Amino acid sequence: MRLRFSRGVITIAIIVIVLAVGISVGLFHLLNKTKPLTAPEPHCTVRTPLGERYLDFEQAEISATIAAVAARRRLPERAVVIAYATALQESKIYNLDYGDRDSVGVFQQRESQGWGSKKQLMDPVYATNKFFAALEKVKNYRKIPVAEAAQEVQRSAGGYAYADHEPEAKLLAAAFTGRVPRAVHCWYPPGKKTPAPQPRTAEARKQLARALGSTAVTSERRGWLIAAWSVSYSQKYALRQVGFAGATWKNDVKLENWQSGGKAGTTRVELS
Repeated sequence: MRLRFSRGVITIAIIVIVLAVGISVGLFHLLNKTKPLTAPEPHCTVRTPLGERYLDFEQAEISATIAAVAARRRLPERAVVIAYATALQESKIYNLDYGDRDSVGVFQQRESQGWGSKKQLMDPVYATNKFFAALEKVKNYRKIPVAEAAQEVQRSAGGYAYADHEPEAKLLAAAFTGRVPRAVHCWYPPGKKTPAPQPRTAEARKQLARALGSTAVTSERRGWLIAAWSVSYSQKYALRQVGFAGATWKNDVKLENWQSGGKAGTTRVELS
């Protein structure tokens, strides 16, 4: 049986097809031109051969501070691993103003146990120095298990839990101590103010010096520690660019890593 269609039906079918194609093409171009309705949240990414970890800016800032204080005290990376494992368990690397009984801060230290006043313990530089001072008194802390060393300092009811965070602590330590270059990358929205806020590089270096002591670059590893610290504090001090050892970090949402190139050498970390 041969089916027959009237000219009217064929004409309508052609019109429908043409309209469908036109709408599809129009939507394709419109979606390509339209910006996303929601921008990504400010964040930091830490990448090392051990894996990848996402942090928010508060976590990144505290992580950078812990590494800087350790460098000032000339402590080994093992000490930083122990500190991170402790901070991850106690506060998830946040500067909490509450906790069990009178515990506060990154390490949930207690005023009643002689760690210091609440105001002091809410200062990550002070709290980290107190933690490391106690850790240095632990015999063979470089050789004993991470959880055991942390428990010797914290005297926690659940000291075994520190062991769960050792892999992540090692990843963070490799990045923030500067052993792995280009490991910390952050992004924050630049804002809509006109003119844009100027980078507060002098304030950034002053805060860095408070944790690290001298901000001089005496080795490439120390330079990458300073670079990681600077990127972690980029939102706080409106830094748009950090350069070191022929590599550049830029606050650009399209970039996921440090970029090769730039004039920065290995004698100074450039901030702008």
